[in-house]
Amino acid sequence: MKKRRLEIAVLSDIHLGSYACHAEELLTYLSSIDPKILILNGDIIDAKRMRNNYFPPAHLKVVKKIFSLAAKGTVVHYITGNKDEPFRKIDDIYMGTIQVSNRLSLKLNGKNTLFFHGDIFDFSFRHSHWLLNFGETGFDTLLKLAKLKTKVLGLFGKKNKPFSNPELDYGERDPSQISLFENNVVKMAVNHHYDHVVCGHSHSPNKQLFETKKGECLYLNSGDWVKHMTALEYSFKRWKLYRYENDKLASFYMDEELKSMNMNELIATITQRKERESKKAKDGFTDN
Repeated sequence: MKKRRLEIAVLSDIHLGSYACHAEELLTYLSSIDPKILILNGDIIDAKRMRNNYFPPAHLKVVKKIFSLAAKGTVVHYITGNKDEPFRKIDDIYMGTIQVSNRLSLKLNGKNTLFFHGDIFDFSFRHSHWLLNFGETGFDTLLKLAKLKTKVLGLFGKKNKPFSNPELDYGERDPSQISLFENNVVKMAVNHHYDHVVCGHSHSPNKQLFETKKGECLYLNSGDWVKHMTALEYSFKRWKLYRYENDKLASFYMDEELKSMNMNELIATITQRKERESKKAKDGFTDN
C-alpha cells in the first residue's frame, strides 16, 4: 500500500526506554508515512529511564526506522527536550544525517514557524516568557534555569510539576496549568514575530488559533506517544493533528512491520509488553 506523503511530520514525547511508550504503534505510524521533513520535538529518548536497562526490540526498531528514513532522504531534525538532556550539550550539530538542536525556525508558506520542546517554561509558568525577550540568550538562560529547578527540587525529594512523570500520569493533566503553558508559549511566539509555534512537553495535543493584543498565533502541540498517540502533519499548506486511534489503515502497516521482525525480536517484544502490563497492573494503573 502506498505511503502517505507529507511535507512535515512532528513527533514529541515518545519516551523510548520507558514502560509507558507505545513503540509498536509508533513504528506502525512511521511505516505509513513518507515525510520530506521529520521533526522530533523533544523527549524522544527517556535517558533517565534507560538507566533501568529497559530498551526492548520495538523501541530499537523505532530508532532504526528514524535512521532509515534519514538515509532515504527525509530531513530529520532532533530538537532536545528535558528527557533528552545529554543531547543539549551538542546543540546545532549533526548526528550522522540527523541535525540536533534546541530549537528550529522555518518559513512555511510565508509563515514564520518556531519549533521547540517547551520545558523552558518549567522554570516559572507565570513569569518565564519575559526572559525570552532577550532572544537566544534568554532561551539558553531558561534552559539552564529549568534544569537547575529540577535538580534543586530533586535534592528535596520533590518533582518538577506539572509535566514531570509521564509513566505515572495516566489521568488528565490540570487544565489550568495546560492553559497557562499554552498562553505563555503564544506570548513568547507573538513577541518574537512568529505566526505559528509548535511544541510538545505538556502531553496535551492541540491545534488552536490564539489572538492577543499584539497579534495572533497558531498554537500547535504534537501531544505524546505515552497516552494520546498523536502527531502533527503539514501538507498542502495546512496543519493537521493526527490521532493513531482514528487511523483505519494502522492494522495493515502493523502487519508489515511484524513481518520484518525476526522471531527472536517478536518474542522479546511480546514478553516485554506483558512485563510492562503486569507492572502497571501491580502499580494500579491501566493502559490508555
